[in-house]
Amino acid sequence: MARPPLPSCVRACLTASRTEIQPLYKLNWPCRRLYSIQSQEAAIAKLPNINPDALTITKTTTPKSLVPPEELVFGRTFTDHMLSVEWTASSGWLPPRITPYQNLSLDPATCVFHYAFEAFEGLKAYKNPSNNTLSLFRPDRNMRRLNRSAERIALPTFSADAFIELVKKFTKMEERFIPATRGYSLYLRPTLIGTQRTLGVGPPGSALLYLIASPVGPYYPTGFRAVSLAATSTAVRAWPGGVGDRKLGANYAPCIVPQLEAAKRGYHQNLWLFGDEEFVTEVGTMNFFACVRERGSGKKMLWTAPLDGTILEG
Repeated sequence: MARPPLPSCVRACLTASRTEIQPLYKLNWPCRRLYSIQSQEAAIAKLPNINPDALTITKTTTPKSLVPPEELVFGRTFTDHMLSVEWTASSGWLPPRITPYQNLSLDPATCVFHYAFEAFEGLKAYKNPSNNTLSLFRPDRNMRRLNRSAERIALPTFSADAFIELVKKFTKMEERFIPATRGYSLYLRPTLIGTQRTLGVGPPGSALLYLIASPVGPYYPTGFRAVSLAATSTAVRAWPGGVGDRKLGANYAPCIVPQLEAAKRGYHQNLWLFGDEEFVTEVGTMNFFACVRERGSGKKMLWTAPLDGTILEG
């Protein structure tokens, strides 16, 4: 049975199906790459992992003033402290530290500046206004994805459970920054960078995993209203065999110019299309799915892009 077409701005090649959830596209490559890149887990496993019990805390002596929720701009206000854990190839993960929020001191030859050894995540902590309890939204998924990103670019992996314990302690310390207003939260940004001082291209011999936090409201200036998308095929965000399914800083900078071009035409973000068929993949800052009603039966169907390594998991 034929499906109703998507809006004209979403030019996707779709196949008929009676399943409840159907991928927005299926790639039929003549020679599909069926391989997986793995880190040297055996060598890494012998080194000490993150130990939450070794945490040291140095509190700030100059606490910041709170910004009213209605004045918050996404990612511009930061809390009093930061969490950091260093790693070396010879000693593994060193004792974690919570310190006052401060600048990093890195050599100009640090490999993250030259070869983009950087991965990050974004998760949120919420405050229940009825009882002031705190909640983290599925941090296990974020840590799993951060580890997958790290191993893809030869950065060290870590115990997700151990780091989550540190995140909980850090979040509790910064509780006063979490707005209790509906729709607001504390945005947590774990970041992992290679810190070895070298211009040689190779696996970093040292790394830094750190966490900063920012109280936030809606991401877009439009607030919690719908955003407009520009279907984009003139540039490609990711492709099979690449790193589109890993949250790497290197994936984002090349998307800024197409985003600016979309903004000039009155759109908030790009809806990335792929290939000559212009398959729908994802939006610049979020996943994309479509809910349609099947003609004739009236059956509701949810169409999503497949997790084939091209897009980030939701």
